[in-house]
Amino acid sequence: MPYNPEKAAQTIAYFAMREGGSINVLKVIKLVYLADRESLRLRGHPIQNEPRFSLPHGPVNSTTLDHLNGAYRDNQPVWQKILEARAGNTVGLANNDLTAAQLDLLSTREHSILNDVWGKLGHMDRFDLADWTHVPENVVEWQEPNGSRLTISLERMMAAVGLDHSIERAREHTSLKKAQAIMASL
Repeated sequence: MPYNPEKAAQTIAYFAMREGGSINVLKVIKLVYLADRESLRLRGHPIQNEPRFSLPHGPVNSTTLDHLNGAYRDNQPVWQKILEARAGNTVGLANNDLTAAQLDLLSTREHSILNDVWGKLGHMDRFDLADWTHVPENVVEWQEPNGSRLTISLERMMAAVGLDHSIERAREHTSLKKAQAIMASL
């Protein structure tokens, strides 16, 4: 499926709910990446379909980060019904009465993955989490970008989480995404 900004906003909302209603942007963008990584390991595909990069503070989901930074103004109404506009380094829920059950674009399995990632890493602050992603034993695919950014391919992520035939799987995933995009445009 193509990138779904509402699903990404719901993913961020899930973590914001666990953090008490708002969450640091650096922390949440790491958690979104790590949830995609865990989804790849468990199911063979990520939760979000988007480019990923190694940045100086660790790996990120690029399109989701751009949305958090306000780059996609045409999708803001989708985000605004779920999340408040970014305030400094924090993003919060648009509605504090939002429940996990209302995050309906996330499957039961995706909720479970988000919950597991939160259980393992949610206690960390943003800097500890960013540092954790720089440790090769934790996130093998992240590379020091020397002040720039380096692409983290789906193939590289798949290999890092131990999936066999990562080249073929990544090609298959890309082909499926293209076919879904074509079908969605008809």
